[in-house]
Amino acid sequence: MSLLFTPVEIGSLRARNRLWVAPMCQYSSTDGMPNTWHLTHLSSFASGGAGLVMTEATAVSPEGRISPDDTGIWNDQQRDAWAPIASEIRSRGALAAIQLAHAGRKASTWSPLKAGRGSV
Repeated sequence: MSLLFTPVEIGSLRARNRLWVAPMCQYSSTDGMPNTWHLTHLSSFASGGAGLVMTEATAVSPEGRISPDDTGIWNDQQRDAWAPIASEIRSRGALAAIQLAHAGRKASTWSPLKAGRGSV
């Protein structure tokens, strides 16, 4: 059997396998709040058998978002909104992880998915 499908331990954490979902920006939040889209999208990877599911780039401050539609974790409401998502991922057998992000001085106010503005 390939090592890919065997459990791995990292410190006190144990992932059921080495299939890990990399973070993918969804540009689907308002005011940095994760929502039912994030719950459904991320927990589906856990249902599919991933050992670890990493959230999209999650901004640590509103000024540091990649776009205005990015998720955040700079306030208590956002923290609380992430809790059921992490819980659902764990209930489906995967580890939940978050990619903390700050886009730096080139952070954007442009939204790539708004009408008339497509990505290249």
